[in-house]
Amino acid sequence: MKTEQLHSLYLKCKGISTDTRKISKNNMYFALKGDNFNGNTFANQALKEGAKYVIIDEPEYKTSDQTILVDNVLESLQSLASFHRTYLNVPIIALTGSNGKTTTKELINCVLSKKYKTVATVGNLNNHIGVPLTLLSMTKETEIGIVEMGANHQKEIEFLCTIAKPDYGYITNFGKAHLEGFGGIQGVIKGKSEMYSYLIENNKYIFLNADNTIQKEKLNTYIKKFGFSETDNNYFKIKFIDANPFVSFKIEDTVIHSQLIGKYNFTNLCAASIIGKYFNVPISTIKKAIENYTPTNNRSQIIEKGNNKIILDAYNANPTSMVAALEHFSNLKDDTKIAFLGDMFELGKDANSEHQAIADLATNLDFDKVYLIGKNFYKTKINTKDTELYETFEVLKENFNTIAIDNATLLIKGSRGMALERLLDLL
Repeated sequence: MKTEQLHSLYLKCKGISTDTRKISKNNMYFALKGDNFNGNTFANQALKEGAKYVIIDEPEYKTSDQTILVDNVLESLQSLASFHRTYLNVPIIALTGSNGKTTTKELINCVLSKKYKTVATVGNLNNHIGVPLTLLSMTKETEIGIVEMGANHQKEIEFLCTIAKPDYGYITNFGKAHLEGFGGIQGVIKGKSEMYSYLIENNKYIFLNADNTIQKEKLNTYIKKFGFSETDNNYFKIKFIDANPFVSFKIEDTVIHSQLIGKYNFTNLCAASIIGKYFNVPISTIKKAIENYTPTNNRSQIIEKGNNKIILDAYNANPTSMVAALEHFSNLKDDTKIAFLGDMFELGKDANSEHQAIADLATNLDFDKVYLIGKNFYKTKINTKDTELYETFEVLKENFNTIAIDNATLLIKGSRGMALERLLDLL
């Protein structure tokens, strides 16, 4: 079936589903495959649950006119999404980067939704399946789409851009994330910059942090750009005020007090502000949107537990974001500071050296206690009694009754696979 024909069927449906446990009536179900599942086997179940059409790629599961056989379900989903994006012709803002993608996306959506009907990536559904699902969630009522793009290897951002065809783009930063897949920091820069390549080749608009040397150099001669800077008068001026612990900054003559901790969130806030400015959202509205935004999903959340204050930043971690979090934590004026740090994943051959570097940094900062958790941190060499190593979370849990925490400020940060938010149940 041609994509155009599939799209005409899709317009009769109410959304997309890839999971029979979450089907709504009149959904179009795509029978995706994975290493441990085959969506084709659930085709009949999807119809029973109320799907209007079921898209399969194995002929033995075609049972009715509602079952549409295609060559490849995933490729059909991606082609349908790209066709739908062109059909709607909605302005699309795409963003990627090593750190801060999801927070920045949420902030941009928070600001723009005050003036426009927006659709943004839900959570971090930012891969070869999530991007198509985001595009297909847009309707004729959508005025701006905000699409987050994640990647852990070369050519991934390039591919996602061919699906989403963004009109605008922003890269949060280039950091030490997914080093194993990208092949080092230069590979990260090359991979994330695929968004720049797409936008430049198609004469589209780019938003940039002009205080980021790499971004500024790469876009030096490109005309269609709109950036922010604390120092360069050629770009929109935004001034950092402080972050103790929440970030405050000044845009034009307006001071904005966010509910995001850490100076590392300053550029995320700047991006949302200037994109709002570009799309003619009044400064007073930008201020209200940002000041009312509160982080969720274990990202830079501040939680009170008894007489302890917890900075929960356990959604993910890499060397760049870990350094930023530790430096911010060290600058806080709290009396007793304790850090719980979990392993950083996908670092490949750099895992040992990067974990040692973070361990050295954490132990050299003026923290009262540091707990390093995970197989990689367990291999590090530590020469201070103020730091304890635990090979797994389970070992830490078994010994937690020996840990005295009272009237302290805690930083909890680690990769998603470490699930360090489990510490909340122990405190």
